[in-house]
Amino acid sequence: MCGIAGAVSFVEDMREDMKIYENMQHALLRRGPDQRGMFMSREAALIHTRLAVIDIDGGRQPMSFGKYTIIYNGELYNTEELRSELCGDFGFDTRSDTEVVLKSYIKWGSSCVEHFNGIFAFAVYDRQESRVFLARDRIGVKPLFYHDTGKKLIFASELPALLEHTDVPREIDEHGAAELLLIAPGRTPGCGVLRGVEEVRPGWCGYYSAEGLHLWEYWRLKAYELHESFEQTAERVRELVFDSIRRQLTSDVPVCTFLSGGLDSSLISSVAASELKKQGRRLSTFSVDYRDNDKYFQKSRFQPDSDPEYITCMAEYLGTDHHWVVVDTPELMAALDEATEARGLPGMADVDASLLLLCREIKKYGTVALSGECADEIFGGYPWYRDKDIRMTDGFPWAQSTAYRKRFLCDDFAERIDAEDYVYSAYRNTADSAERLSSDTPLESRMREMTELNFKWFMQTLLDRKDRMSMYSGLEVRVPFCDYRIAEYLYNVPWEYKDYMGREKGLLREAMKEWLPEKVLWRKKSPYPKTHNPAFLEAVTAKLRSILDRGECRLTGLVKREELERLLRHEDRVQWYGQLMNLPQTIAFFIQLDHWLEHFDIKPRLS
Repeated sequence: MCGIAGAVSFVEDMREDMKIYENMQHALLRRGPDQRGMFMSREAALIHTRLAVIDIDGGRQPMSFGKYTIIYNGELYNTEELRSELCGDFGFDTRSDTEVVLKSYIKWGSSCVEHFNGIFAFAVYDRQESRVFLARDRIGVKPLFYHDTGKKLIFASELPALLEHTDVPREIDEHGAAELLLIAPGRTPGCGVLRGVEEVRPGWCGYYSAEGLHLWEYWRLKAYELHESFEQTAERVRELVFDSIRRQLTSDVPVCTFLSGGLDSSLISSVAASELKKQGRRLSTFSVDYRDNDKYFQKSRFQPDSDPEYITCMAEYLGTDHHWVVVDTPELMAALDEATEARGLPGMADVDASLLLLCREIKKYGTVALSGECADEIFGGYPWYRDKDIRMTDGFPWAQSTAYRKRFLCDDFAERIDAEDYVYSAYRNTADSAERLSSDTPLESRMREMTELNFKWFMQTLLDRKDRMSMYSGLEVRVPFCDYRIAEYLYNVPWEYKDYMGREKGLLREAMKEWLPEKVLWRKKSPYPKTHNPAFLEAVTAKLRSILDRGECRLTGLVKREELERLLRHEDRVQWYGQLMNLPQTIAFFIQLDHWLEHFDIKPRLS
């Protein structure tokens, strides 16, 4: 796991910007605190910072072989199979997956990505052909942003590193304003929010050469007929999930797991504990809670019960070395700014901040952690999959607040943005892109749309959050449910199977029932925990009040002051995003937006 960055041009000498490259590398040190390296030529500057996980001594980067040089951020889970397949063509000097990726590219060219099972973003420079190959993993776990000036391509794992290059504009136009106020903390696929900044999309790759940048989609969810009984399907799910978890336990450094007491993290922890026990090792598990949450917790439709009793149940059931990280309001407030800097954008407020604090503590014990993200998107766990009214609503099911959100756009931007059209067009384009079969019933067709929407939008927001908050402390987080084989298969499993016994993720529960105690196996879904302490609402209200009272601020160059004042009066309690962003988180989002504008020196600019 690493940070990568670079600049490529076939008309300018890349060696003249050394100080800029050093600044870009410095901005990535949190992602890769163990080693750093740089490759320089007239055409290309390739920058790397490394978090050493596999073959600590042998996996240094940039790595060259013949005319090729690679910088790579990721982890392959089929490294050994690929090395065996390639050994007839190449010798290997290291045990690292970086060397396998490089030699896979040399053998197969751009189609190498079709051979990989893993999470990755990488660049390979071919100095003989004068071109660079860029690629990102199928699911989008690892990030890769870029800016094309017309004369050079600048790229980086994170926006803060990209912004260190002086040719990247620190500006947002009306498109960026629409993303921040109508879509955030989500992002339109491929959008980097800043003017002229884009992101290589999940499952895309391509070349940059003197002819320019040409990217294409190499993978997407495909529809096919599945003729299997429920029992056969459950067996296949069991095989895929177990194999994915087992593969992702490979590491030369300590591995641990997140444990929320919910189905997904509990399953991963159970399999991981079993596998480590075979090696005579004990699994370490980690959970987050909030000071006085037991006092203030109020159950809701989305969060029917709190986590601690289920976490305790699982930790005792598995016999793990369990660690609690208890967060109080002052810590959350202090971490809001750090979380913004880590994400490179305003995000999910205290939900981001608490994860950042949790990852910081986990890093004290291990370098690799497994997490349960993406099971809900793939197995249909969210309420909007199962509520008949919500799932048939024409629009993003997690964000039905466009009319409310557009009120915050200041007049200059509001005049140029058709809010309803911006959001609805984005929704419709994605829903219409879902691949279907002519034999699909209306329900199956809609559920394919729901999967595509969640896969390309909501899931990406959570993956952004997990990558940035963890890598900010040099912690690698792996997500076994993001194995593309699981996603491909489940896209074609009938909804009635996924909804087994009328329960969210009923198929997954049945398939893995031998791995969990009944109490946890059939626990109703509960989202990532957030603080219920009223002190947090008081604190964010006071903080935003102080921002507005300081006079001129960049926030009010983008957001209407009168709407922020209204927000501070707590007159509206509109769900901002998903299940977790209510009034306190909406206020905190604007605090993060203000810090982002100031910290990164971002200026609103009408095009």
